[in-house]
Amino acid sequence: MRLRIALTMLALAGTSLTPLTLPAQADSPSTSPSTSASVPGCDPVAGTECLLPFPNDWFTEPAKTPTGRRVAFDVSAMPRNAAGTPIDPALWNLADGFSPGSMLLAHVPGLDLRATGAAPVTDVGRSLRRDAPIVLVDTRTGERVPYWAELDAGATEPARRALIVRPAENLREGRRYAVALRGLKGADGGALPAPETFTRLSGRDLPGDDPLAARQRALRRTLADLRAAGVAARDLYLAWDFTVASEQGIAGPALRMRDEALRALRGRSPEFTVTSVTDLSPEQDPNVSREVTGEVLVPNYLNRPGGPPGSNLNRGPDGLPRPLGDTLRAGFHCVVPRSATAKRPALPSLYGHGLLGRATEVRAGHVRAMAGEHNVLFCATKWIGMSDEDVPNVASVFTDFSRFGTVPDRLQQSLLDFVLLGRAMITADGMAAHEAFRDDRGRPLIDHRAPLAFDGNSQGGIAGGALVAVSPDVRNAVLGVTGMNYSTLLNRSVDFTPFQQMMNASYPDKLTQQLCFALLQLLWDRAETNGYARHLGDDPLPGSPRHRVLMHVAFGDHQVTTVAAEVQARTLGARIHRPAIAAGRNPDVVPYWGIGSLPRGPYPGPAMVVWDSGTPAPPVTNTPPLGPEYGRDSHEDPRNDPGARVQKAQFLRSGVVVNVCGGAPCTAEPAR
Repeated sequence: MRLRIALTMLALAGTSLTPLTLPAQADSPSTSPSTSASVPGCDPVAGTECLLPFPNDWFTEPAKTPTGRRVAFDVSAMPRNAAGTPIDPALWNLADGFSPGSMLLAHVPGLDLRATGAAPVTDVGRSLRRDAPIVLVDTRTGERVPYWAELDAGATEPARRALIVRPAENLREGRRYAVALRGLKGADGGALPAPETFTRLSGRDLPGDDPLAARQRALRRTLADLRAAGVAARDLYLAWDFTVASEQGIAGPALRMRDEALRALRGRSPEFTVTSVTDLSPEQDPNVSREVTGEVLVPNYLNRPGGPPGSNLNRGPDGLPRPLGDTLRAGFHCVVPRSATAKRPALPSLYGHGLLGRATEVRAGHVRAMAGEHNVLFCATKWIGMSDEDVPNVASVFTDFSRFGTVPDRLQQSLLDFVLLGRAMITADGMAAHEAFRDDRGRPLIDHRAPLAFDGNSQGGIAGGALVAVSPDVRNAVLGVTGMNYSTLLNRSVDFTPFQQMMNASYPDKLTQQLCFALLQLLWDRAETNGYARHLGDDPLPGSPRHRVLMHVAFGDHQVTTVAAEVQARTLGARIHRPAIAAGRNPDVVPYWGIGSLPRGPYPGPAMVVWDSGTPAPPVTNTPPLGPEYGRDSHEDPRNDPGARVQKAQFLRSGVVVNVCGGAPCTAEPAR
């Protein structure tokens, strides 16, 4: 799958996009954000780059929203591509705050993080030291937030290298946070002087008619919040604040679609058709007795009939999606386990496919084995927006991020597609009533009375968290080789390599690239786990049940970095199986810092289990594990391990984590 996607993307780039050959990956200042603080929408506090520092309430305005703010990017301040076209901020300006998982960005020329003593990814706990040089504070509670700091390792020009601060657990929705950079040092150990404008703003009161007076008033509030949290103004290099988007601001569109569609069903199954039924002999497949394909009818909330790739949500004056009036035919594929009988009907479970894939992944060997070994009937539909049919559109997005909204918008429609497919699996007049899901005596092979489960891998785990949060039917879910968020994942994934080449052509400046990642996350939140993680446990979204989630992680994963899974686990309050990894395998000072241990007996989730198949640890920089020193990719190994499948199956049925590894780390044989 990965090779096919890479070849397709490169072929598209070679025929329809800007040529990819760039001299030594140079950072081009020609497409960097404006350095003039006079550009509308720029924050003068640092006096260098538009939209930095980021995220930042200077780029918002008062509004009648749950947070009291609304993002208000000015188009003239937005990043521009190689053709000089700025990103259109219209979709971003619907948000009432910033991403709960947003990386914090600043431009600090000459910064040396080691000399400064900033917390690296291998020592997150250092970020909470009293004298930490970077401080992130919840202004409501005064609580400090753990993080790690890194300089963009992909930037070859030191003058264009971003300082990236990544929260080690997601921030709280609707909260305002203050950021302080203090005591920053260069490679020689000398203190870096604060930007001249910040020094002026943090000093004596400016006259009311001074152009910077408004910015000084806003900064005074930030500095007061920091003082209340024990952060003195001395030695400050920079400070700013930002507001995180609200629950309604992130999940509202998907919930609107879900509630309207389910209300119209009045408790019945959505309409669906079966297009093919293939019976298999035990010789053909010892695990699956039947494959069923079909289409479920779903209201179209996209702005083009049929909702093809490149569609946006059809938004009303309130910015929320409304039905276009036609119906989408969401194709589905199901596998019926040979173990299912009338006396022991199969557990219904949705399955989520991987990166830019298709619903036919439900026919993969590991899914068939899981179905047959543990009597689970899996059905899958596409993650439209990020499926095989979307590859050309995704490629085009990397030439102009104004079009990026077409990706998460279609993904939000896919959440509804999955919800309705799941509803068809658990209603008496749904699949249980159709002959394709009955035995030769007309008795159901699917247990429509059982709670619906979800199992997804890779992209299926990343988007799967959003689906689980909005589903009114899923109780227990396994998110395989998962993580959050995409702005953290992309640079660290080998899968991003062809996209990175496109981005180098269209947005060659490395500082601009990091800003683009941060911007994209605001929209991605509406359709991936990062925007919903706080609601995957005992604080469900309205209309959703409480959930239990099990995360399976592959140590050394080349595609989904495990640091993103650790952020997710901390956010969920998950416990981890210990010992998680053999001694000496993990380079962290405190491996899996901030994640509590699973108790000895069965545990009712959420939980994280690390599976080790011998792959070396990945880079500690924001770079992918390319090269022989990182060994083979372990990404496929957990799902192919029989012991892991036992644990998954028991969790999908009961929501309880059963220890299948004893007192040792969990190990998996390398998948063939």
